[in-house]
Amino acid sequence: MRYHPGLFIPGPTNVPNEVRMAMNLPMEDMRSPDFPKLTLPLFADLKKVFKTETGQPFIYPSSGTGGWEAVLSNTLNPGDKVLISSFGQFSLLWADMCQRLGFDTQVVEVEWGEGVPVETFHDILKADTEHKIRAVLTTQNETATGVTSDIGGVRKAMDAAGHPALLFVDGVSSVGSIDFRMDEWGVDGIVSGSQKGFMLPTGLAIICVSQKALEAHKSSKMGRCFFSFEDMARMNKDGYFPYTPATTLLRGLRASLDLMFEEGLENIFTRHHHVASGVRAAVEAWNGCRLVAAAPKWHSDTVSAIYVPAGVDAVRVIRHAYDRYHTSFGSGLNKLGGKVFRIGHLGAMNELMLLGAISVAEMALVDCGAKIELGSGVAAAQGVYTTRRNSLAQAA
Repeated sequence: MRYHPGLFIPGPTNVPNEVRMAMNLPMEDMRSPDFPKLTLPLFADLKKVFKTETGQPFIYPSSGTGGWEAVLSNTLNPGDKVLISSFGQFSLLWADMCQRLGFDTQVVEVEWGEGVPVETFHDILKADTEHKIRAVLTTQNETATGVTSDIGGVRKAMDAAGHPALLFVDGVSSVGSIDFRMDEWGVDGIVSGSQKGFMLPTGLAIICVSQKALEAHKSSKMGRCFFSFEDMARMNKDGYFPYTPATTLLRGLRASLDLMFEEGLENIFTRHHHVASGVRAAVEAWNGCRLVAAAPKWHSDTVSAIYVPAGVDAVRVIRHAYDRYHTSFGSGLNKLGGKVFRIGHLGAMNELMLLGAISVAEMALVDCGAKIELGSGVAAAQGVYTTRRNSLAQAA
């Protein structure tokens, strides 16, 4: 008998029953008088997730990649200079997009396993006395390497350098799972996607831009149509869209936000850190395995990228886990291919689910030749999880 595979990739993530049921409805008229009763509260509630009072959210029927393009094409001009660091597959791809769109792209290469080089950014911005750099691009959570960067630190570096550049953040695998503070960190554009912390199928680019970004939009001469802020803002103010929206996904987003607010954002962040700590303990217990993240300060609470032991093929481990144990893990991307597998632990995820994933990872590793002790990672994770549970029980 073939079972539905356990899903432990860093996106798309597991979709809760409540969200699936909310999307299981007949098609509706996206021009009806009742439609704004759905959409206007969505826009207001997204501001709570992004932690902004003044930001403007937009929802595009797109992946997060479309969100990247939206913030760039609506705020910059051809030939503008942008500063970005490349330290994983997705920060690399955003830099590639900048180059394809015709921006003068200054890329700071960083060792994969580290994050945004805050000090280097400060020095570059300080030296840019003519303020030719129009935007600084950062990735809060690099999914390929399991690395989380300090966005608040980037803002401090920009302020210390006295630089007026726009600050854009890729938060596709962080928003809704890792703390993000748009207003406090002075972020001008944040990009997220429906298939990660929002616990939906792929198909929505959910972004939010500052008033500074909207002001920059007025002088932007980039070619755009589908991603136009102007068209979106004009229609969104009344609860509609300039073209057919993904109505079913919007219904799912309503259910997802309800679940998130019921749990509480801070509780969500705590839960993600907790379950991630168990995975990290398991990796530490596996002989020959280690995280790609080079230091604890880079550890991601949404995905762990794990080097397999020498002589073990990560591609084979991933395939074996799927074929034999009906479990999906993320693959190593780009130069990490064959060396790394990834365990996604974001969205609708709990201790029981992660213990199952850790158990499968152990069995697949051993079956593929790794010299690790079966049960070692599971026991290490259990130690983390029971310690947390016991402390909560004592507090109660």
